[in-house]
Amino acid sequence: MSGWVFRSLKNVLDEDLEMSTRELKWGIYGGVAGGVIFGAMMGMMGMLPMIGSMVGQPTAVAGFVVHMANSAIIGAGFAFVLGRFVSGTRSGLGSGLVYGGAWWILGPLTFMPLFMGMGFGVNWNAAAAVAMLPSLIGHLMYGGILGLVYTWLRHHDVAPVLATAG
Repeated sequence: MSGWVFRSLKNVLDEDLEMSTRELKWGIYGGVAGGVIFGAMMGMMGMLPMIGSMVGQPTAVAGFVVHMANSAIIGAGFAFVLGRFVSGTRSGLGSGLVYGGAWWILGPLTFMPLFMGMGFGVNWNAAAAVAMLPSLIGHLMYGGILGLVYTWLRHHDVAPVLATAG
Protein backbone atom coordinates (compact mmCIF):
# COMPACT_ATOMS: atom_id res chain seq x y z
CA MET A 1 0.00 0.00 0.00
CA SER A 2 2.68 2.52 0.98
CA GLY A 3 4.65 1.73 -2.20
CA TRP A 4 1.63 2.73 -4.29
CA VAL A 5 1.27 6.01 -2.36
CA PHE A 6 4.94 6.91 -2.86
CA ARG A 7 4.81 6.03 -6.58
CA SER A 8 1.66 8.13 -7.01
CA LEU A 9 3.22 11.06 -5.17
CA LYS A 10 6.37 10.77 -7.29
CA ASN A 11 4.28 10.78 -10.49
CA VAL A 12 2.41 13.92 -9.37
CA LEU A 13 5.65 15.68 -8.45
CA ASP A 14 7.29 14.67 -11.73
CA GLU A 15 4.31 16.04 -13.68
CA ASP A 16 4.31 19.28 -11.68
CA LEU A 17 8.01 19.86 -12.20
CA GLU A 18 7.93 19.18 -15.91
CA MET A 19 7.41 22.49 -17.63
CA SER A 20 8.51 23.54 -21.03
CA THR A 21 10.40 26.73 -21.64
CA ARG A 22 7.56 27.66 -24.00
CA GLU A 23 5.10 27.74 -21.08
CA LEU A 24 7.45 29.90 -19.02
CA LYS A 25 7.90 32.17 -22.05
CA TRP A 26 4.11 32.52 -22.37
CA GLY A 27 3.97 33.54 -18.72
CA ILE A 28 6.76 36.07 -19.19
CA TYR A 29 5.06 37.55 -22.27
CA GLY A 30 1.75 37.75 -20.42
CA GLY A 31 3.48 39.36 -17.46
CA VAL A 32 5.15 41.94 -19.69
CA ALA A 33 1.83 42.73 -21.43
CA GLY A 34 0.07 43.18 -18.10
CA GLY A 35 3.06 45.08 -16.73
CA VAL A 36 3.02 47.64 -19.53
CA ILE A 37 -0.64 48.47 -18.90
CA PHE A 38 -0.27 48.50 -15.10
CA GLY A 39 2.99 50.46 -15.41
CA ALA A 40 1.28 53.13 -17.55
CA MET A 41 -1.43 53.41 -14.91
CA MET A 42 1.20 53.71 -12.17
CA GLY A 43 3.01 56.36 -14.18
CA MET A 44 -0.17 58.43 -14.51
CA MET A 45 -0.70 58.20 -10.76
CA GLY A 46 2.91 59.21 -10.00
CA MET A 47 3.72 55.92 -8.26
CA LEU A 48 6.78 54.83 -10.25
CA PRO A 49 9.36 56.85 -8.24
CA MET A 50 8.19 55.02 -5.11
CA ILE A 51 8.86 51.69 -6.86
CA GLY A 52 12.28 52.96 -7.92
CA SER A 53 13.09 53.91 -4.33
CA MET A 54 13.04 50.20 -3.46
CA VAL A 55 16.36 49.96 -5.31
CA GLY A 56 17.66 53.33 -4.17
CA GLN A 57 16.68 55.21 -7.36
CA PRO A 58 13.47 57.21 -6.73
CA THR A 59 12.88 58.04 -10.40
CA ALA A 60 10.05 57.10 -12.72
CA VAL A 61 12.47 55.39 -15.14
CA ALA A 62 14.02 53.22 -12.41
CA GLY A 63 10.56 52.47 -11.06
CA PHE A 64 9.35 51.36 -14.48
CA VAL A 65 12.41 49.13 -14.99
CA VAL A 66 11.90 47.50 -11.56
CA HIS A 67 8.18 47.14 -12.24
CA MET A 68 8.75 45.49 -15.64
CA ALA A 69 11.38 43.10 -14.27
CA ASN A 70 8.95 42.11 -11.50
CA SER A 71 6.14 41.76 -14.05
CA ALA A 72 8.18 39.32 -16.16
CA ILE A 73 9.27 37.25 -13.14
CA ILE A 74 5.76 37.17 -11.69
CA GLY A 75 4.43 36.17 -15.12
CA ALA A 76 6.80 33.19 -15.18
CA GLY A 77 5.54 32.34 -11.70
CA PHE A 78 1.98 32.31 -13.05
CA ALA A 79 2.98 29.75 -15.67
CA PHE A 80 4.67 27.61 -13.04
CA VAL A 81 1.95 27.82 -10.37
CA LEU A 82 -1.32 28.14 -12.30
CA GLY A 83 -0.52 27.39 -15.94
CA ARG A 84 -1.64 23.78 -15.72
CA PHE A 85 -5.13 24.94 -14.64
CA VAL A 86 -5.61 27.15 -17.69
CA SER A 87 -7.69 25.37 -20.30
CA GLY A 88 -9.58 28.23 -21.91
CA THR A 89 -10.39 31.92 -21.78
CA ARG A 90 -12.52 31.76 -18.62
CA SER A 91 -10.00 29.74 -16.64
CA GLY A 92 -7.15 31.93 -17.91
CA LEU A 93 -8.95 35.13 -16.92
CA GLY A 94 -10.11 33.69 -13.59
CA SER A 95 -6.67 32.34 -12.71
CA GLY A 96 -5.09 35.63 -13.70
CA LEU A 97 -7.49 37.66 -11.55
CA VAL A 98 -6.85 35.43 -8.53
CA TYR A 99 -3.09 35.64 -9.14
CA GLY A 100 -3.22 39.43 -9.51
CA GLY A 101 -5.21 39.72 -6.28
CA ALA A 102 -2.73 37.51 -4.46
CA TRP A 103 0.12 39.73 -5.66
CA TRP A 104 -1.71 42.80 -4.36
CA ILE A 105 -1.53 41.21 -0.90
CA LEU A 106 2.07 40.07 -1.40
CA GLY A 107 3.33 43.21 -3.15
CA PRO A 108 2.13 46.55 -1.75
CA LEU A 109 0.68 45.13 1.44
CA THR A 110 3.61 42.88 2.39
CA PHE A 111 6.91 42.96 0.45
CA MET A 112 7.07 46.62 -0.54
CA PRO A 113 6.85 47.98 3.02
CA LEU A 114 9.38 45.35 4.06
CA PHE A 115 11.83 46.38 1.31
CA MET A 116 11.34 50.04 2.22
CA GLY A 117 12.30 49.39 5.86
CA MET A 118 8.82 49.85 7.31
CA GLY A 119 8.60 46.34 8.72
CA PHE A 120 6.52 43.24 8.17
CA GLY A 121 2.74 43.52 8.14
CA VAL A 122 2.46 47.29 8.61
CA ASN A 123 -0.09 47.51 5.79
CA TRP A 124 -2.19 44.59 6.97
CA ASN A 125 -5.09 46.68 8.18
CA ALA A 126 -8.34 47.97 6.75
CA ALA A 127 -7.20 51.60 6.47
CA ALA A 128 -4.11 50.69 4.44
CA ALA A 129 -6.07 48.28 2.26
CA VAL A 130 -8.69 50.94 1.50
CA ALA A 131 -5.97 53.46 0.67
CA MET A 132 -4.48 50.92 -1.75
CA LEU A 133 -7.68 50.09 -3.65
CA PRO A 134 -6.33 51.75 -6.83
CA SER A 135 -3.38 49.38 -6.55
CA LEU A 136 -5.80 46.45 -6.23
CA ILE A 137 -7.48 47.52 -9.47
CA GLY A 138 -4.07 47.68 -11.16
CA HIS A 139 -3.06 44.26 -9.87
CA LEU A 140 -6.36 42.76 -11.04
CA MET A 141 -5.88 44.35 -14.47
CA TYR A 142 -2.33 42.97 -14.57
CA GLY A 143 -3.50 39.48 -13.62
CA GLY A 144 -6.40 39.50 -16.06
CA ILE A 145 -4.17 40.55 -18.95
CA LEU A 146 -1.53 38.03 -17.89
CA GLY A 147 -4.08 35.21 -17.83
CA LEU A 148 -5.63 36.16 -21.17
CA VAL A 149 -2.30 36.55 -22.96
CA TYR A 150 -1.06 33.26 -21.49
CA THR A 151 -4.24 31.52 -22.68
CA TRP A 152 -4.06 33.03 -26.14
CA LEU A 153 -0.41 32.05 -26.56
CA ARG A 154 -1.08 28.57 -25.24
CA HIS A 155 -3.71 28.00 -27.90
CA HIS A 156 -1.96 29.76 -30.79
CA ASP A 157 1.73 29.01 -30.34
CA VAL A 158 2.91 26.04 -32.37
CA ALA A 159 5.98 24.00 -31.78
CA PRO A 160 8.78 24.49 -34.30
CA VAL A 161 8.92 21.90 -37.01
CA LEU A 162 12.30 20.26 -37.41
CA ALA A 163 13.45 19.61 -40.96
CA THR A 164 15.08 16.28 -41.57
CA ALA A 165 17.17 15.15 -44.49
CA GLY A 166 15.19 12.78 -46.59
